[in-house]
Amino acid sequence: MTTKQRFEAILGWFEEHMPVAESELKFENPFQLLIAVMLSAQCTDKRVNLVTPALFEAYPDAEALSQATEDEVLRYIHSVSYPNAKAAHLVAMAKRLQDVYHGEVPETLEELQTLQGVGRKTANVVLAVQWNKPTMAVDTHIFRVSERLGLTTNSKNPRQTEERLLKYIPPEIRPKAHHWLLLHGRYVCQARKPKCKECGLQEWCRLRTQELKGL
Repeated sequence: MTTKQRFEAILGWFEEHMPVAESELKFENPFQLLIAVMLSAQCTDKRVNLVTPALFEAYPDAEALSQATEDEVLRYIHSVSYPNAKAAHLVAMAKRLQDVYHGEVPETLEELQTLQGVGRKTANVVLAVQWNKPTMAVDTHIFRVSERLGLTTNSKNPRQTEERLLKYIPPEIRPKAHHWLLLHGRYVCQARKPKCKECGLQEWCRLRTQELKGL
């Protein structure tokens, strides 16, 4: 099976069995999405969704958040991972958003990455989820699943995985494909105990093939 055929088979399976694939973060606008994605780093979406309603009510826009102190923001997000660093990033992000972008979340990868606490993955998620841009954000789930399925081979870092996926996944389905791989890794192809018996992708899974061969 060629790489192209493997991608086509796996993407086709997802299209048939998971026609709707969306972010599990709850938000109402680009500003809220940006905050939620920043908070979700090394943290579950479920936990983020528990803390954001009160946070969004207290700071509905960049202007309000830019005037907050880190300690004030920390009170709302203390239960997420790395709360101190994230509180600092949120306040700094909001200040730059207000000062440079007039409170509006920018729509380019380069501009988003100028915001405090916003890396390539976070920026790509915002672009794909909010504006359906043909980006491919790679988190730990996607990095792991891509290797196991054989979509990538010995990728050294998320950027290599991203480049490989961009090469073979058509632009028009990339935002959805991001969620296909992410959700598959979150609920089926889990890190410690993958649920192989429940997986519909066994036919194309490189990890499964290696296990059957005793490699």
